[in-house]
Amino acid sequence: MKRILAAVAVAALVGLLPSLAVAQKPVSKGAMLEVKAKIVALDSTSRLVTLQDDSGESETIYAGPEVKRFDALKVGDVVTFRYYESIVYAIKKPGAPASAAPADGAKIVRSEGAKPGATVSEQQTATVQVKALDLKKNSITVLTDDGRTVSFQVDDPKNLKGVAVGDKVEITYTTAVMITVQ
Repeated sequence: MKRILAAVAVAALVGLLPSLAVAQKPVSKGAMLEVKAKIVALDSTSRLVTLQDDSGESETIYAGPEVKRFDALKVGDVVTFRYYESIVYAIKKPGAPASAAPADGAKIVRSEGAKPGATVSEQQTATVQVKALDLKKNSITVLTDDGRTVSFQVDDPKNLKGVAVGDKVEITYTTAVMITVQ
């Protein structure tokens, strides 16, 4: 829980998304991870929220100024994080003509209602090395510049044509996380 909750919670509450997906295996289109945690402590002065999952693990995260309704949070509230697996929308060789430019920065859509909530999404581009391809599942496994192995679902199977293991490619992918408080 700690790894997912820390990555998702910090990403969502601070308004940033991980530089690459958390997933380490190919995912199916629309795959979603869900983590629920109860607020067990709040520090309003420091804007710290301590969350505890069902197994008793806890994590304290900073809720930055992007969390507009911090004061609506209460000890005992249950926070649900839904992290949507990243999907690759474009693959090209470095230096190839650019397609449509990805949107800059994270997009935050705040929910309405008594409790805070939001969806944070972002489109990013990274140059990676192809480690594996699964044409049946339309997935690609890559090695990042910082040495991590990450797998993505590929939106359009045509994007995998001409791509081979060992190639350096530029991928454009999206990530999204949704937070609700009950």
